[in-house]
Amino acid sequence: MGLDIFGFAGKRVVVVGGATGMGAAAAKLALGLGAEVVVMDIAPITLAGVTAVHINLCDRPGIDEALASISGPIDVVLACAGVAEGTPGIEKVNFIGHRHLIERLLADDRLPRGSTIGMVSSMAGLGWEPELPLLCEYLDTPDFESAAAWIEAHPGTANYRWSKQAMNAYVARQAFPLLKRGIRINAILPGPTDTPLAQANAEQWLGFGSDYRGDAGIPPASAEDQAYPLLYLCSRAANYISGVTLVVDNGMLGAGLTQAYPAATPAAGALLGRIGELVFGTN
Repeated sequence: MGLDIFGFAGKRVVVVGGATGMGAAAAKLALGLGAEVVVMDIAPITLAGVTAVHINLCDRPGIDEALASISGPIDVVLACAGVAEGTPGIEKVNFIGHRHLIERLLADDRLPRGSTIGMVSSMAGLGWEPELPLLCEYLDTPDFESAAAWIEAHPGTANYRWSKQAMNAYVARQAFPLLKRGIRINAILPGPTDTPLAQANAEQWLGFGSDYRGDAGIPPASAEDQAYPLLYLCSRAANYISGVTLVVDNGMLGAGLTQAYPAATPAAGALLGRIGELVFGTN
């Protein structure tokens, strides 16, 4: 079969949040691998060779209009949009809007057998498993409006960590029902990555793990470093991978968990939340 199984020739790829950062890197990579690329974003889209579509993930009718502006089936959906802690509507941009877009495509039968969904979560979403009963209650909400109402009724959930934990749980829970339709879904959980969003929150986002990277002699990940595994998970080369939330952090979490790099152990425990508390006696 050869290296063409890693490519996207003849495929249509929709990148949500593809104007900057990891989404832009993924859109550029998909173009280079032969795909027809549609980029959806609220920000200006400057990448040449793509179809640009305005979208506001906080606006359910607007999401529907964006999807209606492009006709035909879609082979790959990359859910890459995200905003930082404290941004109004974070729960909609980081998860609810993405979920609505995917569910709308499924309802309209626009994701054929063999299509794939790739989502950009975060290491901040680690430790979601102990929260699964509440996460499932949230995921049981049937639509955009009820999900937003659920968040409003549950103080402390309109934040970055919860939105990424919800994404991780969604990927795990949807793998089987989507598989029956011939569709795969996965997510990457990036560690510190040098993007415009991270630069705007540099002390927190790029300061995290700086000791580990300094001792290893490596920089933070680039947007391209995250785009490669994201596209791989959506390629035919990953045909038997679904429901996976892949940590992409150059080994920092594992080094902390195993105490191969003890300085990262407290951070690993904190990321894992209640799991970390059980393992390390701390959180």
